[in-house]
Amino acid sequence: MTQQAWAAPTASSPVDATVVLPGSKSLTNRYLVLAALAEGPSVLRAPLRSRDTLLMASALRALGASVEDDASDASGGWLVTPGRLVGGGVVDCGLAGTVMRFLPPVAALAQGSTTFDGDARARERPMAPVLAALRSLGAHLDDGGRGRMPFAVAGAGHLRGGEVEVDASASSQFVSALLLAGARFDEGLVLRHVGGALPSTPHVTMTVEVLRDAGVALDDSEPDTWRISPGPITPLDVTVEPDLSNAAPFLAAAAVTGGRVTVPGWPERTTQAGDGLRDLLDQMGADVDLTREGLTVRGTGELYGVDADLHDVGELTPVVAALAALAEGPSHLRGVAHLRGHETDRLHALATELNALGGDVTETEDGLVVRPRPLHGGLFATYADHRLATAAALLGLVVPGVEVEDVETTAKTLPDFPGLWLGMLGR
Repeated sequence: MTQQAWAAPTASSPVDATVVLPGSKSLTNRYLVLAALAEGPSVLRAPLRSRDTLLMASALRALGASVEDDASDASGGWLVTPGRLVGGGVVDCGLAGTVMRFLPPVAALAQGSTTFDGDARARERPMAPVLAALRSLGAHLDDGGRGRMPFAVAGAGHLRGGEVEVDASASSQFVSALLLAGARFDEGLVLRHVGGALPSTPHVTMTVEVLRDAGVALDDSEPDTWRISPGPITPLDVTVEPDLSNAAPFLAAAAVTGGRVTVPGWPERTTQAGDGLRDLLDQMGADVDLTREGLTVRGTGELYGVDADLHDVGELTPVVAALAALAEGPSHLRGVAHLRGHETDRLHALATELNALGGDVTETEDGLVVRPRPLHGGLFATYADHRLATAAALLGLVVPGVEVEDVETTAKTLPDFPGLWLGMLGR
């Protein structure tokens, strides 16, 4: 059945709102994996409950862990109790890169076979580097030579581990996937990244930090090399930070409407890539203020183009591209060739959809050149990509008549985005 497009609301006045956002997807799914491999029960407070994290929780249950609601936690937390790892039948990864990449190493530690599959687009996302690395470390798996889903992992109850090289230039998740399970390998793990520049390095830093929080002995003193000693993983009791990348369209709304938006609970120190939004919005003309109350962005009535290397913060590219399309001068967004392998080819999709609304966007080898032009309404296709949908909603604040195809795809990482968006506008 064809879904009706969502009419993006236009702001009739500058926004003035405080927007409370749920927990980080990236942290929630890393914590879930470590908790399932730990020596005892863990508590995850204020986790994100979205399609991606619910798929992760379901997959871990299939592999033998218990993931239950923590009735004693008012934040809607999870109690995760590890169990004997067993083959998980068929794991539905949806379109979640964290599920399809983080869990094959866990399945290799299980006793029995686990098949990984997901949405149609998920079958196009690159998997070969992490699958090849697992084979080198002693895992048995069958991908029919595709290097993509569907594939099956025949777990033997343990994994030898040891030294391995991986080309993670297409996704830092290949590194994080192996690191998260490395302490459970018989010989631990020595992982070396080879190839082009590692994208989204804050996500690897995040993985390293949560591993150390769980007592894992990890040495990352040598560039592009990580050494993990075999040993136990300590149970966790953690509160998940708000998802800073999901904050991007809301904070950008202040910039494009000349208004004010505050996101409470913004951490003073974080490994989330979304924190890069502070500098980007400042460069583009907004006033940005981080206090104990949270992060507040105020629009100044001016929006400048930017020349920005987004290599480490690629997930912000759709919102930054939308801002650039509304700015007073051209923008050059660089360093994000890896976005072609995300939920969709984000660079091609952004250029196609912005140009369909009257924009002037050119793809480069590793990014986009955006030259502002007057935009008009029309249908904005989202390609089952949540970040394309939120970028379209941002445009709709100041471009009447923008209709967002499949806005429900935002539930991948942000439950009820339309409700939050309308709430920001006081509707």
